Amino acid sequence: MLLIGYSGYSKGLFLLTLLFLAGGVGKSHFLQKISWHLIFVPMMSTFSITPLIRQPQVIADLADLLIDVVANGGSVSYMHPLAPQTATAFWEASLAAADRGERIVLGARVGEALVATVTLLLDCPPNQPHRAEIAKLMTRVSHRGQGIARSLVLEAERLAIDRGRTLLTLDTAAEEGAAGFYEGLGFQKAGVIPDYAFKPHGGLTGTIIYWKRIGGAAGRI
Repeated sequence: MLLIGYSGYSKGLFLLTLLFLAGGVGKSHFLQKISWHLIFVPMMSTFSITPLIRQPQVIADLADLLIDVVANGGSVSYMHPLAPQTATAFWEASLAAADRGERIVLGARVGEALVATVTLLLDCPPNQPHRAEIAKLMTRVSHRGQGIARSLVLEAERLAIDRGRTLLTLDTAAEEGAAGFYEGLGFQKAGVIPDYAFKPHGGLTGTIIYWKRIGGAAGRI
């Protein structure tokens, strides 16, 4: 499955253009504002989302992404500095599990560059065949705030529904985590476990547990 999306487009610039075309703003004001946007706001760029397979270059790209995210404070189970061999070993094992159908690892690319990833865990206990888990959502700092992570999670949700799953769960750090992001996608907060893990640069943080009904169960309390 190839999903094409767009990132880095300014809604303000779009609305300003509409106002100019409709005669709502003058030409000099429009040119002044659009010049500022062209200098400071990245223009629209495309990104593609596909399932990743176990290949040396894919593993290397994922390892580099993991190291970058951990170095920038991302709570994804590792401490900074993260050794390249440790990051490589993790992704080798993760993609081997994907080969067995136990998970799906999605990657988002801008051109040839891997800029984000998320994993959909499908290998749940025998009494939880209806559930899947969102894990290892990571985006390079240079590409955050552009809708890529949102598209990744929505694609993971779609894949879970396709596989008959009706419940998604996940956890995120209570400090410097993505609580607001997940709540914006409809995830419900189940609770907080205090002092759950160390942050990459030290210091304990709690973890927040989230859940979301999907597919035929969507809308149920």
